[in-house]
Amino acid sequence: MKSVLLATLLTLGAAAAAHAQPLWLEAESFSSPGGWVLDTQFIDVMGSPYLMAHGMGKPVKDATTTIDLPAGTYTLWARTKNWVAPFNATGAPGRFEITVNGQKLDHTFGTTGKDWQWEKSAPVKITGKGKTTLALHDLTGFDGRVDALILSKDDSFTPPNDLAATNKLRRQLLGLPEKAPETTEYDLVVIGGGYSGMGAAISGARQGLKVAFIQNRPVLGGNGSSEIQVWAMGGTRRGLYPHLGEIVEEFADRASNSPAANPQEFNDKLKEDTVEAEKTISLHLNTHVYGVEMTTDKKNIRSVIGLDTKTGKETRFLGKLFVDCTGHGSVGALAGAEFMMEEKGRMGMSNMWVMQNLKHPVTWPATPWALPLKLEDFPEPRPLAPVGKKNAENMKGYDLGYTPVPDPEDYVHGEWFWESGFDKHPINDLELIRDHNFRAVYGAVTALKTLKADKYADFDLTWLAYIGGPRESRRIVGDMILNGEDMVKGIIHPDGCVPTTWDQDLHYPKEQYAKNFPDNPFISRAEFGKHTDRKNGYPVPYRCFYSKDIGNLFMAGRTISVERHALGSTRVMRTCGMMGEVVGKAAWICVRHHTSPRGVYEQYLDILKDLMSQPGAMRRDTLEGSLYLPANAKKLPDLPPPGAADSGEGSIDPKKLEGIVIDDTEAELTGKWAHGQGLKPYIGKHYSYTGDKAASARFPFSVKQTGNYEVRIYFQPHENRAKTAPVTLLTADGEKQVTVDQTKAPKDPQGAYTLGTYKFNAGEESAVIFRTANAGGNVHLDAVQIVPAK
Repeated sequence: MKSVLLATLLTLGAAAAAHAQPLWLEAESFSSPGGWVLDTQFIDVMGSPYLMAHGMGKPVKDATTTIDLPAGTYTLWARTKNWVAPFNATGAPGRFEITVNGQKLDHTFGTTGKDWQWEKSAPVKITGKGKTTLALHDLTGFDGRVDALILSKDDSFTPPNDLAATNKLRRQLLGLPEKAPETTEYDLVVIGGGYSGMGAAISGARQGLKVAFIQNRPVLGGNGSSEIQVWAMGGTRRGLYPHLGEIVEEFADRASNSPAANPQEFNDKLKEDTVEAEKTISLHLNTHVYGVEMTTDKKNIRSVIGLDTKTGKETRFLGKLFVDCTGHGSVGALAGAEFMMEEKGRMGMSNMWVMQNLKHPVTWPATPWALPLKLEDFPEPRPLAPVGKKNAENMKGYDLGYTPVPDPEDYVHGEWFWESGFDKHPINDLELIRDHNFRAVYGAVTALKTLKADKYADFDLTWLAYIGGPRESRRIVGDMILNGEDMVKGIIHPDGCVPTTWDQDLHYPKEQYAKNFPDNPFISRAEFGKHTDRKNGYPVPYRCFYSKDIGNLFMAGRTISVERHALGSTRVMRTCGMMGEVVGKAAWICVRHHTSPRGVYEQYLDILKDLMSQPGAMRRDTLEGSLYLPANAKKLPDLPPPGAADSGEGSIDPKKLEGIVIDDTEAELTGKWAHGQGLKPYIGKHYSYTGDKAASARFPFSVKQTGNYEVRIYFQPHENRAKTAPVTLLTADGEKQVTVDQTKAPKDPQGAYTLGTYKFNAGEESAVIFRTANAGGNVHLDAVQIVPAK
């Protein structure tokens, strides 16, 4: 009897203990997020995805969920923070409330704490049985955030604020297994869903590989997605292997602006559809890789551990080969690979934004916690370029995948140079960098709405990227570290492959706007170093695409093995996508020939070169099968023949002109432009002209030495030309405006017209900008020339 009684008491005690166990609810698992957005970019910093009320000053719709909760009195805890407290700013913009069955708890959350912490509400009573509904109720629209909720019947229970202890409690209360379940073995596991990851996954699948493709966001494209909206730059389909880039061009955006009025110009659907069309790709969106398991000898990765950012479920992805396309080199770092990272003076992270003229007065809340900006503290946002071509050849023949906004002149945008974090840690300080960008943008909008109300009274902030666009963090060391001087000198390595056409472009705080915010400037400038071959590209060596330490780890994107100046050229998205294409082909060689990424270079480089010479649409149905071109392969528009019109009769070689020459083929064109060769002489391939009243052309450049320079433009006169063509010069002394009568012939027989002499600072991005508004005729342009003043 005693033993039966004891067993009964133990059972009842265990049941009571289980009943008293606190209940953990992940905010990201709420059944309806309402207007709250899922933020996954700081999991490695604060331990979890979280929901954020990103309403840009307007409270968002409640996030709600329903749970089974026994009757009783509960204390509710929410893991949150006052996101401006680390900056010692006034106020708490991220305030929110929580309701239980419609009853508002007697606590306003998000008002305290410089770091993530648990905030406690007053007890709440649950009566009867059935479903209990919880809601997160935003009060401000200014980025309140919540990671998780805990409901406890034990009023003495206090959850820990320590990150390690919090994660241990999370696993315990969610009942997560000690070891996550494991998949079957993939041939290739690609981590990171930007352009580099897409290139690798698609390329590998077309070689017959079984591919796991893991992305911690709900969309693909990375910086080139609708969430971040960075233009995909870099030349494709050229150089030693002109078929490289054909896969990239199947999914690349053709957006009219960066950022754009319509985020869908970045065509997330096209990207996902292109991946889903590959039957051997297993796509895992909303999955964050936070851990790796190594083989017993610690020399290879056995699996990566992925967290489902909505459900909390964990999975171990087993693979033969892995590709780090994370941008931060996270997988390589977790595996113990050697990496490079600058201590300070790195390129930062951008959060771009758009304001729209709504044609009626729009109020804007007070933002005492934002950066206290004056108009001189930041550049006034520029109007959107007319929807159409940012580059005529780049857009020609493609389905753009978006509906143009009817009135682009009703929008202004904060562009790539809204960038901060130059001296902050690119991993540990990432959330602080993003939040500093928030304070800068909200402060700028406040300044525009109050100090320039005559112009901006009818404007409202309609889009602000809450996912940041970073540029520089870890670079994993491979068998070769490419330096920028090799590019400049044109040293071609035997494994050179991916053409990089972007100049060695590094970003630094723009001194003009940094003086009032020296701790963390938020406006950058581009410093262009040595030029690369824009036409053919410099071939980046294959040895930069795999780790020297981890035997089965590839890299593609900005994680590759390059020094900083080379990174300034290779980091742009189309170039990163081609790296992925090469890695996907090399991975097939590894699997088919039972070798390593290093073994491909040492033993099978000729096979890789042959694969890189094949069209991007080529595929094989099995690992041993032959490559073939499917009948339904997507046909890409033809590229202009290499060197077309470069040396034709009447053409002037721009390399033979003194100083810096920017041809119209290198200009950033918007609107509808036509090209011609009928009027001679012309510079390079052709000249450009338009009657589009909303077109523009931007000729960017950078001088190597600060000083005064004569600025010349080239055009051919005609009676139908613009009588008052407006030209803007971005100089060291600010913007200068000039009008040009293009009906009159320049005095120079080659067509050069002098705009005057101006000062330019070394390394600072400058430009000559043509516009067509009120030009009084067709605007003609051919080239811009910058010559040191005599």
